[in-house]
Amino acid sequence: MTKLTPPVAKRVPHSHTHHNVTRDDPYAWLRAENWQEVMQKPESLDPQIRSYLDDENSFYEAEFGKPTADLQEKIYREIRGRIKEDDSGVALPDRDWAYNTRMLEGKQYPLIVRTPRAGGDETVLLDCNLEAGEGYFGFGGASHDPSHRTLAWAADRAGSEYYDIVLRDIASGEDSSDIIRNTAGSYVWSNDSRALYYTEYDDNHRPYRIRRHDLGTDQAVDPIIYEEKDPGFFVGVGKTLSDKFIVIDAHDHQTSEVWLIDARQGGEPRLVAPRVVDREYEVDEREGVLYIRTNADGAEDYKIVTVAADAPDASNWVDLVPHREGILILDVALLRNHLLRLERQDGLPRIVARDLRSGKEETVDFAEEAYSLGMSTGYEFDTSVFRLSYSSPTTPQQLFDVDLDTGKRTLLKTQEVPSGHDPADYETRRLFATAADGEQVPVTVLYRKGAVLDGSNPTLLYGYGAYGMSMPASFSVSVLSLVDRGFVYAIAHIRGGMEKGYRWYRQGRREHKTNTFTDFIAAAEMLIAEGFTRKGKIIAQGGSAGGMLMGAVANLRPDLWGGVIAQVPFVDVLNTMLDDTLPLTPPEWPEWGNPITSAEDYERIADYAPYEAVSAQAYPPILALAGLTDPRVTYWEPAKWVAKLRATKLGDAPLYLKTNMGAGHAGASGRFDRLKETAQCYAFAIKSAGLDG
Repeated sequence: MTKLTPPVAKRVPHSHTHHNVTRDDPYAWLRAENWQEVMQKPESLDPQIRSYLDDENSFYEAEFGKPTADLQEKIYREIRGRIKEDDSGVALPDRDWAYNTRMLEGKQYPLIVRTPRAGGDETVLLDCNLEAGEGYFGFGGASHDPSHRTLAWAADRAGSEYYDIVLRDIASGEDSSDIIRNTAGSYVWSNDSRALYYTEYDDNHRPYRIRRHDLGTDQAVDPIIYEEKDPGFFVGVGKTLSDKFIVIDAHDHQTSEVWLIDARQGGEPRLVAPRVVDREYEVDEREGVLYIRTNADGAEDYKIVTVAADAPDASNWVDLVPHREGILILDVALLRNHLLRLERQDGLPRIVARDLRSGKEETVDFAEEAYSLGMSTGYEFDTSVFRLSYSSPTTPQQLFDVDLDTGKRTLLKTQEVPSGHDPADYETRRLFATAADGEQVPVTVLYRKGAVLDGSNPTLLYGYGAYGMSMPASFSVSVLSLVDRGFVYAIAHIRGGMEKGYRWYRQGRREHKTNTFTDFIAAAEMLIAEGFTRKGKIIAQGGSAGGMLMGAVANLRPDLWGGVIAQVPFVDVLNTMLDDTLPLTPPEWPEWGNPITSAEDYERIADYAPYEAVSAQAYPPILALAGLTDPRVTYWEPAKWVAKLRATKLGDAPLYLKTNMGAGHAGASGRFDRLKETAQCYAFAIKSAGLDG
């Protein structure tokens, strides 16, 4: 079969100068000047740019899509067969009702339902399958009002993360003509059910303003409740579980500031504590006291403080749970008589519950080498029950209700795998790779029990490593399609996440960013040394900031990888951080550095940015995925990267760019369409590893 000639992007002279350094960027033309419009109206894309993206899609389809169509379909059917299609969540009670979500067999989207708490017939409040239509449908969630008479639900119909909030009368099932258009998706009800507080984007797609919409009024007259002046700060809105306060949160990646509004009486926002650079805090309330998770006063792994709600300044904060180095407080939840905190120590999570009446604490943890743990509190504040979720790479998710007054733990649901799954057939291990500077990098490994560790196993190594986000060691129905074919599946818990505390994050950002890349390489080399795999049999995978990781490790050690899967990859780091009109640029200067004002930041980012660092060397096979309406990693980043790779790299290893022309950062919106994207990636991994499938 004759191979097609890959598309060649034209080169258009373009350069930029910063700190007395001039750089050429001949593919800058792929950045649409009207990108804000394209986010909402993809049809407005410049025809020359669309033509190039279409050519790349056609090349991908001819060279990889069609030849692997049967394999992709087979993997898709396998994964879908592990999903219980007619599945329900576990209902959450709220006063006289219990609310739930339910999936129907063959359907892409959920139903929002409720039943009387005392028993009775279920009412379907919202069928997202009917609302979705044929195009993209990003469901932004649904929220019933405190009176239980109105349902607010939100939808994004382009993948650009602009959400319309629709108000539905629950009794009649009819939607009001009173629609709140083009919001940033975050919203909350007032206690009297007469208004919604919601977030709004600025012209550069940054959530910067809170408005209040009084039901039945024109959106154009919605009063501004809060407006953020610093383009580096995003805002969100929520409510304390006690229903006492509307909470306005302004934050970048290292600094936060909270304002409170009396949820019963309304009024002007009241500041808790003014922003201080590198101080983060988040607030909940109980009986007139604020409970605050914060890193103030050098509490790098966070502590919990309390303060009177009517005198909340930081000078009045009193430690309740002091800082303990190496024990990271990830999350806090507050009930009437109990304080819950989700912690991580030595890479493993645990839940600690404190009885606020007696001060007694109890700990929930598990014995597996690697596992994932979560907690939630539902709608009700005056309860002693919280919900716990648990899974591991071998163990499907289990949901429990835990009664903190009685100690009773009730198993509510175990994830069902219709096609069958026996945890005893698999083995999970937690290993450690020695980084270049001696740090021990955790690596979670899943493989079929009895696998011979002679270096022959193909391996998929996944990584992220940014923003302090930790990769959970949880169960996945998808990865079994690789593991059952003899793959080892591994997650590298590299610096930039918080698997080993805040220090782990600090050592993987800004001036320490390259630790993220070298940690990932160390994980690969450890897997080789331990006999799991060998050079050229490792498929590296990551998305978004993890896509930057993919680009970096492809540049640094192309010999290690049998293939690289880069999903919506943040690869044009320097140019993006130099463009302060883009949605995420100012908020992310604390994460990466500001190359506009700092020559040191400019030089450091330029050294590792994957697009800048492409060189004339042999690269492994690469699959890059993009979304045309993605406001987070804009489509032109992977497009420019692939164009430069095509013009520069040596050898004939496959290089594909697949752009979803009707979706954004999260890819396809339907649950089955997402599985098709997963199948596409896994087919690439299987073929890159030299397997038939």
